[in-house]
Amino acid sequence: MALLSLSNAHLAFGHVPLLDGAGFSLEAGERVALIGRNGAGKSSLLKVLAGLEKLDDGLLQAQQNVRRFYVPQEPDFAAGATVFEVVSEGVAEAKALRARYEAHEPGDDLDAIQTRIEALDGWNWERRVDETLQRLHLDPAAVVDALSGGTKKRVALAQALAAHPDVLLLDEPTNHLDLDAIVWLQTLLNEWGGALLLISHDRAFIDAVATRIVELDRGVLRSYPGHFSAYEATKARELEDEALANARADKLLAQEEVWVRKGVEARRTRSVGRVQRLQALREQRARRRESLGQVKLEVDSGAPSGKIVAELRDVSQRFGDRTLIDGFSATILRGDKVGLVGPNGSGKTTLLKLILGELAPTQGSVRRGSNLQVAYFDQMRAGLNLDATLADTISPGSEWVEIGGQRKHVMSYLTDFLFSPERANSPVRTLSGGERNRVQLARLFALPANVLVLDEPTNDLDIDTLELLEELLQSYSGTVFLVSHDRRFVDNVVTSTIAWEGDAKPGLWREYEGGIEDWLQQRDRSRAVAAAAAAAAAPAPAPAASAAATAPAKPAAAARKLSYKEQRELDALPAKIEALEAEQKALGEQLADPGIYARETHQKVAELQARYSAIDDELLAALERWEALGAR
Repeated sequence: MALLSLSNAHLAFGHVPLLDGAGFSLEAGERVALIGRNGAGKSSLLKVLAGLEKLDDGLLQAQQNVRRFYVPQEPDFAAGATVFEVVSEGVAEAKALRARYEAHEPGDDLDAIQTRIEALDGWNWERRVDETLQRLHLDPAAVVDALSGGTKKRVALAQALAAHPDVLLLDEPTNHLDLDAIVWLQTLLNEWGGALLLISHDRAFIDAVATRIVELDRGVLRSYPGHFSAYEATKARELEDEALANARADKLLAQEEVWVRKGVEARRTRSVGRVQRLQALREQRARRRESLGQVKLEVDSGAPSGKIVAELRDVSQRFGDRTLIDGFSATILRGDKVGLVGPNGSGKTTLLKLILGELAPTQGSVRRGSNLQVAYFDQMRAGLNLDATLADTISPGSEWVEIGGQRKHVMSYLTDFLFSPERANSPVRTLSGGERNRVQLARLFALPANVLVLDEPTNDLDIDTLELLEELLQSYSGTVFLVSHDRRFVDNVVTSTIAWEGDAKPGLWREYEGGIEDWLQQRDRSRAVAAAAAAAAAPAPAPAASAAATAPAKPAAAARKLSYKEQRELDALPAKIEALEAEQKALGEQLADPGIYARETHQKVAELQARYSAIDDELLAALERWEALGAR
């Protein structure tokens, strides 16, 4: 029997149906990812399954004595409470029952109380809380108010795990967590034995954790077994089939409407059935909820910046005794898409301020490029006035927005971000987390900017919008600085990654080609080489000392190893040489044709001859570089 089951569920806010006859079941040991558009009703569904909200109609069934625990998107703790006190709330029932048993009063059914305590494993609830805190590396005496967003998320998860629930319900558990914490959470959930239902838009996290995907689409829940990639393929086929079926139904309806308007034939008795079918088609068409639109993203890249955006040379930044950045050097060029990766509190924001000239380095130099127009996306949405309307937030004091030299009415612009004109005068505070992110993106893209700084832009955004944002940033002609822990999003956008490696040396930052996966491979490879070199350089035992002294070959070999960037350059050189040779051959054939001097101007022929000669120099340089890299 399913732990939780939902049948013919209906739920609506105003005129918008969030659940429209939906059905769902959760079996023991399942790990289900719930996905869907922002505002589709995912969080409301999770609260219904947790027993915190009621359905308008339908049936929710839970197995007898099933224990459910809900962790909201933004945990709310009592002011001034310690971590131990907060986590102990997860075992509140066991705690209260044991206290009641120990201070029993006449008339208490001690047998029933004892049975319930044993069922909850409540005799040793303190030990359970302590074990959970140790497992999650939390300080029991710390005051929750002073913790970071990521640590507060750990405290909420500790509270849930200490409760030992049969069903764990998580709403966006990866928000505010850094990469290491997300990997830790993946391991924790995969090892956990209970049933899990989570809302997430982190595609890599879903692939690592979920055994089934459930999509909330236009009020209906659809189930897809397997990983996210399997869901994507199946969903694409379903959308094609749905579009085809809708087109056929619309065509049939149009034909019947034409027939009924002929008038005479429609009133004959033998045609009553056909008229009834027409009425049924009209009702079916009215009930059909069309697929939601796609967000239309475009950004005004403003005037181009200088070729060099920023040049950092041996930059260090210290605050008291703490070193956040130590000896970092990099050159950021126009059009680069740079990802910044590191744990919470490692100094990503500080490094960004150094690059953009908002902070002077303790040591080293920073040279900024010319004509930089910077636009910021703040993950905490501090720039949003919750009492302002959507229209005033996007375009204060004006009804028009200018994008790339073209004017667009603010109502039309909001429609591009899936906000209906009726909502243009609604206050921002009425929006969901994902909708607030869309508003912030709409305001950001309305500003002319050749440098975009995006701090966790993916939080709360649905998967469709994430993919469209990826495409926009890939085609954006300006420079992008991206801080995000969504691994797939970063890998699909950035051209290089600046990564924190302070576990090896305080304040150490390094730049790598490619995204997060590329960085992890390069980092692991370099660490393996360094470990091999250190092992080879270590003092050998006394009997083998003379042999070790005469054969220091391994460290030298490690020192000559190609870097990742050099290896990619070496791999690309044969194709480059082949392309140059093909281009030179084609130019030679053109120049050998006497008719070219009649067809082309003297200037064009001179340009072809100059290019032919220049290829000789490029070929020579490429061959020499190939030989040099190959020799190493």
